[in-house]
Amino acid sequence: MKYIDTWDLDTIFPGGTKSPELQEKLHTIKIEIQDYQELIQQWDHHGTNSAESLKVLLTKQESIEKGLGQAGSFVHMWQDAYTDDEYANVVMGQVMDLASEMEKLSTVYTKKLVAIEDENWQTWLNDPELSELSFALNEIRDQGKRLLSEAEEKIITELNNDGIAGWSRLYDTAVSIMTIPFTDKAGNKKEYSVGQAMNRMYSDPDPEVRKQLFENWEAAWTKFAPIFADTLNHLDGYRITLQRAHQRESFLDEPLEYNRMSKETLDAMWAAVSNHKPSFVDFLTQKAKILGMEKLSWQDVDAPVALGDAKPPSFSYDEACDFVIENFATFGPQLAQFAQHALENRWVEAEDRPKKRPGGYCEELPEFQESRIFMTFTGSSSDTSTLAHELGHAFHSYVMRDLPNLNRGYAMNVAETASTFAETIISNATVANAKTKEEKISLLNTKMENAIAMFFNIHARYLFEKSFYEERSEGIVSEQRLNELMVNAQKEAYCNSLSSYHPHFWCSKLHFFIDDIPFYNFPYTFGFLFSLGIYAEFLKEPKEFEEKYIALLRDTGSMKVEDLALKHLGVDLTKPAFWEAGIELMERDVEEFIRLTDELL
Repeated sequence: MKYIDTWDLDTIFPGGTKSPELQEKLHTIKIEIQDYQELIQQWDHHGTNSAESLKVLLTKQESIEKGLGQAGSFVHMWQDAYTDDEYANVVMGQVMDLASEMEKLSTVYTKKLVAIEDENWQTWLNDPELSELSFALNEIRDQGKRLLSEAEEKIITELNNDGIAGWSRLYDTAVSIMTIPFTDKAGNKKEYSVGQAMNRMYSDPDPEVRKQLFENWEAAWTKFAPIFADTLNHLDGYRITLQRAHQRESFLDEPLEYNRMSKETLDAMWAAVSNHKPSFVDFLTQKAKILGMEKLSWQDVDAPVALGDAKPPSFSYDEACDFVIENFATFGPQLAQFAQHALENRWVEAEDRPKKRPGGYCEELPEFQESRIFMTFTGSSSDTSTLAHELGHAFHSYVMRDLPNLNRGYAMNVAETASTFAETIISNATVANAKTKEEKISLLNTKMENAIAMFFNIHARYLFEKSFYEERSEGIVSEQRLNELMVNAQKEAYCNSLSSYHPHFWCSKLHFFIDDIPFYNFPYTFGFLFSLGIYAEFLKEPKEFEEKYIALLRDTGSMKVEDLALKHLGVDLTKPAFWEAGIELMERDVEEFIRLTDELL
């Protein structure tokens, strides 16, 4: 079947960032916020009808949040797809101003929730409509106890736009104007966008192409590094100041709280990963041998592997879409039907073209109860996995579409569960469908790229960020020191298995500059391993498992992860055993990869 590889944003707001309909939506939201403000001010949270008034507030709150989500998602997607649209920043500023107003009102609302006597609060939660929202409401009350005075929180909210959010936007702007030079073998010179250069640098089968691109890549980030060092220092310095003001004892408290998980769970997960790293170092060593190297360099870790006459698998966009739909159907009809609907209705922006930002993500359109996916498809099997990954995100949102807004707010770690589960289906399918040993080796390599990313690359990000926060708590960290911290983290995470590293990875990785979620790293590994545990359960009892899976996804916004795992999987996440079981599944792939390559070398 033929699929269009660009999304249709006119179905959301026709006319782009200068859309009259978009301005009308923003005006409507502004009026709704004014109404919401009046409702909060009039709410006597100690009165006899307080519970009923709270329900009215929640209804208005949901309407505003969906409207802001719709408008914000549209502008964000437009900015990333068309980086030369300067007016997009103006409209995003309008959206952020409205979001800032809601955040200020949220402080007033939260403080009134906190002020309700515990006995009365428990009585309120006996109401069926509020009982359904009890997890989220109790979470708001608990977190609200950290808030400063209403006036102080108002000032913080107003400063956020030109503070932490402003630094994050500065990074996006700087990256959008960067280019990476490349000279081909014929002497032709071209300038790649950051996204184009990154895709080719990691996926090109020619080691000389990868080497040249990486050298130019590192040079480009070195040139901009003074700007990015300032940006990172001030972005996280701002965050550390807020964490201290809100009486957080550790910089990890906020991300753990956000991800609804305990430090015991985080430690158990990383301990299991570290204990099993030797197997994956063996994979990297074997891959280096295949590529004719003593050790892999940083840019070679994700390089394709082709033995004999085998070529790295490649897909057209149409082939990739059909392959994803076909193999999703082996898991369950609902996932496959959803993916087909999304692809046929142009929910995906996948075109490989200039003036697009790098990376991939899934963005929700809450008023439509739909999602949109951003990526760049270049034909590799890893791009096909990325497509499946982002469709997994979209499916997660889809199965929760009828829940109250408060119960749909799942954290990043469990969000990655659905995406990684979908990706696992596709990666296993590609290996199972291999026609020759050579093809199977190539596909196993692609599959192992994910495991290396989760157990090594993301571990390096976590170790770096942890070290950086420790030093930033004492003062500004220089560019040179940032490079040292990054290389130290990479060497530890990769067990000194590479011949070269990426000192400026701290500035080339967007995740370090996201303003709303600190430690945008360990949730990926959590989601990867959690999904492997779910997949193992599916293999034991595949019949009608899709319904059980959907039930788990629907609970992700209203439970702590330890409770979620206990309820749906019967496991204890604070013990290494669960995490090791998932890692051992990947170790089998390492063993198969080494066995097959030994036979052919």
